Amino acid sequence: MSPTSELEHRLALNENPYGPLPSVRAALRGARIVPNRYPEYLPRRLPAMIAERLGLPPEQVVIGAGATGVITYILREFVAPGDSVVMATPTFDGYPLLTEAINGRAVQIPLTADGHQDLDAMADAVDAHTRVVVLCSPHNPTGTRIDLVELEGLLDRIDPSVTIVLDEAYIEFVAVADRVATTDLVARNPNLVVTRTFSKAYGLAALRVGYAFGAVPVIAKIRRWQLPFRVTTLAEAGVRACYDAEAELAVRTAAIAHECGRLTEGLRGLGFAVPTSAANFVYLNSCGNAEIDRLRAAFVRDGIQVKHCGTGIRITVGNAVATDAVLAASR
Repeated sequence: MSPTSELEHRLALNENPYGPLPSVRAALRGARIVPNRYPEYLPRRLPAMIAERLGLPPEQVVIGAGATGVITYILREFVAPGDSVVMATPTFDGYPLLTEAINGRAVQIPLTADGHQDLDAMADAVDAHTRVVVLCSPHNPTGTRIDLVELEGLLDRIDPSVTIVLDEAYIEFVAVADRVATTDLVARNPNLVVTRTFSKAYGLAALRVGYAFGAVPVIAKIRRWQLPFRVTTLAEAGVRACYDAEAELAVRTAAIAHECGRLTEGLRGLGFAVPTSAANFVYLNSCGNAEIDRLRAAFVRDGIQVKHCGTGIRITVGNAVATDAVLAASR
């Protein structure tokens, strides 16, 4: 395949390779959408639906156009020009980009050698100019998790006037026994805001549905940035169907976790350093420039689109055929 041919394997954006769950796909096809009617001016039904699922009042939930939309609201509310946002590097590209877009300063703390966020160094970087600290669990791009003890330790070290954003975009891929009860943490830490999305495990990336939950005063401030008519009626139908399809979701995430494990072990067998991922992607850690160039050429040759992150490469977990293709190219 030539470099200009259509890509066979889209493994750069952490998309769900299978699309929406079967029952969700059916619900979207059967949704009774009236094209000439606007959706809700500002969303009320969808936050209430999500809040009920979380066991929270609707006042503690805010909706956005994907998690990126909610993150944009958060940064606009709490970060003024010249203020700083502490984050890991590499991380989700949106954090430094959106921070710089509002003339904030991204303070980027390198990951540890094994691909974890360096929470001690991040806490040390907080100063009088810091307004927001961003954490990801699982972390993008390495897939590593923050456990409860680590998270509580960081929260204890950060002044309550600083907003802590915990990005849980990939939480549905984490084994239930390994998940942190973040609703309980929010109750004890009013400066903590948790963001999630329906774009990843649920496969609704095109519908752009993300949300955040936190203390009522914080969410009320974030909600002020919502724009009218941004949440479509189809998105609302999709979320409702997702919540009715938990059994299907468990099967889907188990299949992706299986491929994640197969891809991880295969790459490790080829000599690559790959952190254990709790998400739907893996990370080739600490690659040298020559190795990155070799892999880039091999992936382009074989029609595999991946994400290059400085000295590492993030590869979305696809289906079994995609896993085989990545391992073959990596040899």
